[in-house]
Parts: sequence; structure tokens; C-alpha cells
Amino acid sequence: MSHIYESTGIQYCELRDFTFESGDTLPSVRLAYQDFNPNGKQLALIPTCFRGRINTTLSFTTGALQDYRVVVVALFGNGESSSPSNTANFPALLSYHDCVRAQHRLLVEHLKISSVEVMIGFSMGGQCTYHWAAMHPEMIINAVMICSSAKTSLHNYQFLEGPKAALVHSVDYNNPATKKMPIRGLHAFGRAYSAWLTSAEWFEQRLFEKQGFSSLGEWAESVGEKNYEDWHPENLLAMVGMWQRSDISKVLKSSDQEMSLDVALRRISTRILLMPCYTDQYFRWEASEKEAKLLSNGQLAVIPSVWGHTAGGGE
Repeated sequence: MSHIYESTGIQYCELRDFTFESGDTLPSVRLAYQDFNPNGKQLALIPTCFRGRINTTLSFTTGALQDYRVVVVALFGNGESSSPSNTANFPALLSYHDCVRAQHRLLVEHLKISSVEVMIGFSMGGQCTYHWAAMHPEMIINAVMICSSAKTSLHNYQFLEGPKAALVHSVDYNNPATKKMPIRGLHAFGRAYSAWLTSAEWFEQRLFEKQGFSSLGEWAESVGEKNYEDWHPENLLAMVGMWQRSDISKVLKSSDQEMSLDVALRRISTRILLMPCYTDQYFRWEASEKEAKLLSNGQLAVIPSVWGHTAGGGE
């Protein structure tokens, strides 16, 4: 279901004269974040995921991280941090490199933090965490990537082309009068996306009925349509593009010399736990298994669930 936006506790950090990887420089960008238990002795950093906002992100503050200082930070493009919807001349191309550089400034310059005991990321948050470990292994001591990857696979890339096309080819997205809030296009995006959230097994077991929906159509209307009604279309497209271009080897290359993903993974010294789900249709557990073998200090713990990608979000 679509939720009323909750902004309680959110803070903002302004970063002046920020240059993106695209070459665009903005006089000011901002990062939205929330600082839980600021007197905790050890720091945990958690970036938001796709379609995630700060107050819908698992912070683990009542569980594993209850004794930690936990900083939850919004990715560029999510509508809380700088995004196409709230920042003039926001660049058309966005990368995790941009997010990491901005978040690094937030921690070091604004919060005066020099070490992160653990960074935890789900989905796109996990990809951002991977980029952190590649770019600042000296700062990230431990990292947990849940249902994520070091590089977006070709299959994952192509899946995202579907909902993206449903949005950009919709009638109201192409109408100047309705482009800023193209409800039909947002509904089409959500419908095209919805089949990928869980797994084939989840559908065959009719688990949507256990969520209180009387039919698959009712579930699709709620989860596949209404969940996107409060999202700005350009924010969705900016985040999808960042997801599609994710590749940690790109941020480690020297000058114009390309680096293989295998080499990039071997260079990461951070202690890493990878937690894919057996039935995730975006980030296959077999890819995480290969990554864990290449990491110098990597472990694998596969989530046994039919809930697919959503298993990593707490289902």
C-alpha cells in the first residue's frame, strides 16, 4: 500500500561545489540522513535501497545494532537527498561513485567520523556498500550486502528496461501537463516491476492471499501500482540508471585502463558477509557465491526463502 511520507528525525547536510562523475558541478547538494543513538561507541552506516526512504529502511536499532550509533543515509535520487525532483540541473547520469563521495564527506567533514565498524546495505544499498568497500577499504571494517551484487548482471539490467519503458512510453509521461506526476505511467512501471519482487514459487503458493489479498489482481494493484504513486518519475529513472550501471571495477580503474571485476573483488580488504536469497530474481545467489570466493575476506550466507528479493527487506 502507499504510505504517508514520514520525515520525523531526518536531518540534512549541505555539500557545496559538488562535482559528479558526469562532470556536472552543482553549487550545492544535500544528503538526508538520520542519526540514531549518537552516543554509541561504534558506528554503523546504512544507505537506503531502491524506492527506499530513510524511515522505511531497516535500521536494526532494536536488534543487532541496538548498542551502535546508526546513521541511515538516503541515496542521491530518492527524493530526500538531492534528486531530479528537488535539485535544479541535477545530472542525467548518476553513479554510486557520486553517492559514496558525498556520504564520505558527510561522515568525515560533517559528523567527524573516521571509521565505520559495519556498513549494511540491502539491494541498491548493498551495491552502494560494495562501492564503499572498493573505494574506502581502510574506513569500512565490516560490510554486509543483502540481496545485492558487485556488478549488475546483464539479466538484471534487461529486466529493468521493462518497467523503465512502461513509464517513459506512457501517455501521461509524454504529456507536458501531466509529466511531473504521470499516474498511468507510474502504475505501468509498478505493474511491470511487480512480478520480479518475489519468486515463481511465491506466486504458485499463492502467498499474496496470506498477505490479505483476495486475488492476484488485488495484490498487483496495491503493490504494483499504489506503491509508486508518491514517486517522482525522474527520481525513479535516475535510480534505475544508477542500478543498471553498477560495477565496482569502474571506480577502481586507473586512467583509461579497464579492470576486471575479479581483480576489483580481490583488491577489497574489508571483511564482507554476502547474504543473497535462493530465489532472488535480481541478484542470483550463484553470483554472490562467486564473489565470496574472490574476496580476500568474504563469507556467504544464503537466505532460504521463497520471498525472493523481498526476503532481504525483512519478509
